[in-house]
Amino acid sequence: MKTAAIVALAAIALAATPAVAAKRKANMQSGYAPVNGLRMYYEIHGSTKEGQPPLLLLHGGGDTIDTCFGVLLPELARHRQVIAFEQQGFGRTADIAERPFTFEQSADDTAALLAHLRIPRADLLGFSNGGTIAAQVAIRHPRAVRKLILASTILQRDGAHPWLWQAMANAKIEEMPQPFKDAYRAVAPHPENLQSFFDKSVQRMRTFTDIPDAAIRNITAPAMVLIADNDIVRPEHAVATARLIPAAQLAILPGTEHTTVMKQTKVLIPMIEQFLGT
Repeated sequence: MKTAAIVALAAIALAATPAVAAKRKANMQSGYAPVNGLRMYYEIHGSTKEGQPPLLLLHGGGDTIDTCFGVLLPELARHRQVIAFEQQGFGRTADIAERPFTFEQSADDTAALLAHLRIPRADLLGFSNGGTIAAQVAIRHPRAVRKLILASTILQRDGAHPWLWQAMANAKIEEMPQPFKDAYRAVAPHPENLQSFFDKSVQRMRTFTDIPDAAIRNITAPAMVLIADNDIVRPEHAVATARLIPAAQLAILPGTEHTTVMKQTKVLIPMIEQFLGT
C-alpha cells in the first residue's frame, strides 16, 4: 500500500487501458484555454441538462485525465456534462518553468478555466491532490462551486500517515516505475521535462501547509468527503473534515486503496449521482 500510494502522489497513477481511453474519447470536445499564462488542456463530455451545472474533475498528483478518471469519466458523462482538464505541467498542459506547483495557484487556474468556458458555477470532484485544489477553489472562489466532492483528500499535514511525509522527503525519480514514465512522455508537450515535473510534484508535497480550520469551516458548498478504508488519508482526518465543513457527509469505501478509489464505479456512480442530483 505505501509504495503504491507514494507513486500515486509523487509520480503517475496506473494508466487506463486503450479500450477505456477510446471509450472516454467518444463524442468528446477538447481544446486549450488561455489561463493565467498557460495553454490549459480540457475536455468536455456528455450534454447539459436544464438546471444542472457541469461536473468538473480535478485529477490527482502526477495524473493525467486518462490515468485518474479514464474508468469513471465515461460513466459520469452518461447523465450530465463532465469537464476534465490537466493542471500546470500535467498531461497535455505545458509547464511554466519559473512557476512552482502550488495548490492555491492551481485553484485560481481552475476558477479561471471556468470563467473562460463561461461557466458561472460548477460541481467539483477532486481526487487526492485534486481534492486539495478543489477545497481551495471552494475557499478562494466560493461563488464558482455549487457542490464539492473531496475524494482521498488531505487538507492538513496530520491528515496523512507519517510515513507519507518521510517518503516524500527522500523521493527519487529512479523509484518511478517505467510505465509511469512512459505515460507522462506519451502526452506531455515537452516529454524531456520529466525530471522537472517529478521534482515540482514532490516539492509541492514537501512544502504542504495546513488549510486552517477556520477556512474549512467557511466552505459554503455542500460537500461529500470520500476515502478508502486503506487510504493515504487517515480515517480520523476524513471524519474531522466532514465535521468542519458545515454541510458535509462522509463516505468510506470498504476493501479499497488510494490507487483504486476512482475505479470503483459500481459504488461511486450511484453515490455521486444521488449527492449531486441528476
